[in-house]
Amino acid sequence: MTYKLISSTLCATLGLTLSSAALATQYPLTIDNCGLKNTYQHAPERVVTIGQHETELMLALGLKDKVVGTSVWFGHLPQAYAKEEATLKRLSDNSPSFEAVVGQMPELVAAQYTYHVGPQGEVATRGQFEDLGVHTWISPSDCVGKSVTDSSNSDGARSVPYSVDLIYQEVTEMAKIFNVEPRGKELNQQLAQRIEKAQLAANSKALRAQNAKVVFWFSSSRLKGDPWVAGNSGAPAWIASALGLKNVVDTNQEWPAVSWETIASDNPDYIVLAKMDRRLYPADDIEKKIEFLKNDPVTKQMKAIKNNHIIVVPAMSLNPSLGNVEAVEEIGQQIGQFK
Repeated sequence: MTYKLISSTLCATLGLTLSSAALATQYPLTIDNCGLKNTYQHAPERVVTIGQHETELMLALGLKDKVVGTSVWFGHLPQAYAKEEATLKRLSDNSPSFEAVVGQMPELVAAQYTYHVGPQGEVATRGQFEDLGVHTWISPSDCVGKSVTDSSNSDGARSVPYSVDLIYQEVTEMAKIFNVEPRGKELNQQLAQRIEKAQLAANSKALRAQNAKVVFWFSSSRLKGDPWVAGNSGAPAWIASALGLKNVVDTNQEWPAVSWETIASDNPDYIVLAKMDRRLYPADDIEKKIEFLKNDPVTKQMKAIKNNHIIVVPAMSLNPSLGNVEAVEEIGQQIGQFK
C-alpha cells in the first residue's frame, strides 16, 4: 500500500515536472509586438511600466520583483494588490521623463499606450530605447485594429472593435516572455470565469431584451463643455455588450467629445462615470461630475439621472486593461441592485 502511494506521488510529481518543462519558454524568443520584432535572450529582470494596466499585469503574473519603476496612474490598483502597490516605485503619476525611465536601467519598458512610447512618443520613441539596448512593449489593445494618427481628444479610432481577446493575447505573450506560461493560462481562465459570472448576475439577456441604453463619461476639458464619452468600438462598448447594454454613442472614435444635447436625445437608462485620482481636467472629479448631472437643465431630464441610475467605476476599468473584467462585475452588480 505504501509502495503504491509513493509510486502515485512520484508519477504525479513527474507529470507536473514534464508539464512545466513543456511550457517552459525556449530562448532566444522573438515576438512581434505592434509591428516591432524583439528577440529576448532571457526573461527581462528589470522592467519599467508606463501605464497602470501594465503594472497590474506584472503583479497578476507574479512578477512584482522585476518591476523597478512605474508611472501613469489614474487611481489605486484592485484591493488584491494593495500591499504590493504600496511598495512599488513611482517615477511619476503621469508621463515620466525619458531620463527617469532610463535611470532605472531597465531591460524592458512596458507601455499601455502608443502615445507614451511610439512614433511620437511623449516619453520617447521605441527607437530611442532600442538604441540603448532596451526592449519595448506596447499593449496590443492600443495598436491592433486601431489608428492613432488623428489629433483629436478621442484617443484615436478603431477599425476593428475592441475585444477582451486582446487582453488574453497580451497575458499569453507576456507570460511567454517571462517564462511563466502556466500563470498566464491560469489568469486568463480566471478572467473568463469572472466575466461569465458577472453576466449572469446582471441578467444580460433581460437587459438586451429591454434594449437598455448606457453612456460612459470619462472626463471633460470643461465641466460644462462637451464630455468625453465612449464610442461604440472601444473597451466600454465591449463592456456594454457583455452586459446586454447598448452604448448610445455611435462612432468608432474611442473617446469623442459629444454634446449633452445629443446624448440626452438618446435618453440613456444608465450613465457610467469614471472615478480617478488624476486632476488634469475639471471633470476628473467624480463629485463635480455628479453635481453637474443632477443640476444641469439638459442632463437632469435624462432617465438615467431621474432614476438615479448613476454607476461609478474606476477610470482604469474603462480603458483596455485587466480592469475591464472589474467593470463588467461592478456595473452588472449595481444594475442588479437597481432592479
